[in-house]
Amino acid sequence: MTKTKKITISAIMVAMSTVLAMISKIIPAPWLQGGSITLASMVPVVAVSVILGCRWGVLSAVVYSLIQMMTGFYPPPTQTMLNFFLVIFLDYIAAFGVLGFAGGFYKILGRKKWAIPASGALVSFLRYVCHILSGILIWGVYAEEGQSVLAYSLAYNGSYMIPEIIITAVALAFMAPIIEKLKD
Repeated sequence: MTKTKKITISAIMVAMSTVLAMISKIIPAPWLQGGSITLASMVPVVAVSVILGCRWGVLSAVVYSLIQMMTGFYPPPTQTMLNFFLVIFLDYIAAFGVLGFAGGFYKILGRKKWAIPASGALVSFLRYVCHILSGILIWGVYAEEGQSVLAYSLAYNGSYMIPEIIITAVALAFMAPIIEKLKD
């Protein structure tokens, strides 16, 4: 496949993810610090990684992360530049960037019928882990008095990421035959 075709596929899939994230919010973000449940907005970026491999997948996912940051950045409750950059890294670059590893998990899982949805679930879970770390390190100031920061971060981020993981895996299960054909 030519580089031009790879760039085109990546750009279209990132655009699809961006549009899905903007228009398909099943449950809008009632939370103060962001997060929402969408109708499979991560699926196109995961598909890029499976179709084109990890290198293109990570590149596309990082581009997607930057677009997500530009369209919905929530300033952290901190005065330090380190925490500001940690939010940018953990809640955007790393959190969305890990979606690009789906192609690697797909290869590890042996390219079986269930490997595409399983890969999507794994990278979505890694995104959840990034948000948990950010919640512990930065956003924990919003935890109620007496509540552990870990419990707060697990619950807050789980409230939208667990449904996102399930939606992504189910959508990828339906899309797997199409993704497989595009891979060939």
